[in-house]
Amino acid sequence: MAPSPTRAAAAGVPGAGPQQLHRGMTLVATISLFIGTRDAWTAAMESRPAVAGAISVCYASILVCAVLALLVRTRRALVRVDVLVLMTAVALVACGYLLDHAGTDEGVLTAQAANQILHGHPVYGQSWRWLFDSARVGITKTMSGGADYTYGYPPLTALVAAPVYAVLHSAAAVTLVTTGALLASSVLLWILLPAPWRSAATAVCLGFGFLPHYAYAGYPAITALALLVPVVVRWPRTGAGGRLGGRGVLRAACLGAACAAQQLAWFLTPFLLIGLYAVRRGELGPRRALAVTARYAATAVFAWAAVNAYFAVQDFSTWLHGLLLPLDQKAILHGQGLMGISYYFTAGSSRLDYYSYGSMLLLFGLLAATLLFVRRLGPAITVLPWCAFYLSTRSQDGYFLMMTPLWLAAAATAPAAAFATAWQPRLPGVTGRRTKAAVAVGLLVPALACVAVAAASPPPLRLSLAPRYATHHSRAGVTAIDVRAVNTTGTTLAPHFASRTGQGASNWWTITSGPSTLAPHASAEYVVEPQGGFRTLPGGTHERTYLIAVTGTPMTITTAHIPPAGPSAR
Repeated sequence: MAPSPTRAAAAGVPGAGPQQLHRGMTLVATISLFIGTRDAWTAAMESRPAVAGAISVCYASILVCAVLALLVRTRRALVRVDVLVLMTAVALVACGYLLDHAGTDEGVLTAQAANQILHGHPVYGQSWRWLFDSARVGITKTMSGGADYTYGYPPLTALVAAPVYAVLHSAAAVTLVTTGALLASSVLLWILLPAPWRSAATAVCLGFGFLPHYAYAGYPAITALALLVPVVVRWPRTGAGGRLGGRGVLRAACLGAACAAQQLAWFLTPFLLIGLYAVRRGELGPRRALAVTARYAATAVFAWAAVNAYFAVQDFSTWLHGLLLPLDQKAILHGQGLMGISYYFTAGSSRLDYYSYGSMLLLFGLLAATLLFVRRLGPAITVLPWCAFYLSTRSQDGYFLMMTPLWLAAAATAPAAAFATAWQPRLPGVTGRRTKAAVAVGLLVPALACVAVAAASPPPLRLSLAPRYATHHSRAGVTAIDVRAVNTTGTTLAPHFASRTGQGASNWWTITSGPSTLAPHASAEYVVEPQGGFRTLPGGTHERTYLIAVTGTPMTITTAHIPPAGPSAR
């Protein structure tokens, strides 16, 4: 017998079962759990077989989740699959922590800060050189020829890690805090997002593998991320009706605490405040919108001040210097941004500072564009702040990817419809789309002009190299380089030398002969030696080694190719 028309129609009702998009999100999250799992399993088999066994069980769970994601017939069942995917991801992250929890430079610095707090000693302005004796603990070199061995982050992560450090007495205390923060933020984001988006949160936070590795390293930015999750989810609803309420106060407190955990949260804050004011003004008018935004900002400032008060009172100048250190330390060039034009693809630049100027101008330009066109740019407020880093001299990918869960949170809970009635200032004569686009582009032109100046500027020094070659353990290398340097600028320069193969710079070479400063349009002879007295040269035909000469004030870089050793030196 044919099925009754009523039942057949009911079976074909759209949305009666799980959405295909929801199935796809669950499947993608399941697949993302494979990333890095084999390497973890291989490492565990050598040192922790029990952990390897747990990872093998997680493999079975991944396969089961993939099958169920495609077969279950109800939304409730698919949500249960999402829970299983999340639990599997949490288990894999826990296994990864057991295998790697020693921390890198940020982790060991924060652990030492926690130790200082426990003993009542100063945290900021203290040089802890011995922490960097390990090969896995990187050193942040500065363009003035030195390195930074001090703590340069807000204190919240160290404060939270202090009681854990009292038990563990190692950097594992900090990595435990940051890994726990990542897991907590992942679960929280999973709960707060609409059901079809939840497995996407599992993939972004835990599945792709990059955020867990930052947590294992002890990055305070992970703590800031965890605190920003409740701030960003459904943020346009904050202060609706002119009242913050308990949730609004909690969000503001979390924002202040995030700013007290890591400086990246500082860059998001003004965008959120502009967006919040615009949305509330469209609903409430200027006075009430300003009042609720001011209460929100004041609550955040109070939370931030509460965390920092002890350290500010202890020594205000060193505390302030520590907080601003990443912004003004003039660290050596690093990253995937536009500064690579001068670092990797040309012979250098005498105006590297213009990359920093361009970064600041881009940040201000994006803030102005957000204010003027919030209805259009509002959904991207959680992404826009990080664009400025692409122009900075430190444009490494960590500045972008560590906050990517916030991008997902905004996409799922702050759609364009939330900004449809937001207030936008009226500009005389600016009406059409093309005119508005021209205004928006005009706000970014100064930043691009600064980048053009930095990239087009010639290197400040003209270098001629005469390497001294030697062979060590059948490897050809350089023991010293005679350098003739000509200052082509009208500024006195104090050059410092290092080498690079690829993207990274070596430790500073020692200047054994030559002046510390080079007068305008003057020339000098230098003899520089690599650390340890020997620098191996690559043997491949496509690999090249360069000598770089950098200065801190002004920030400049000059690059010269070190010619390979001849047959006699090999």
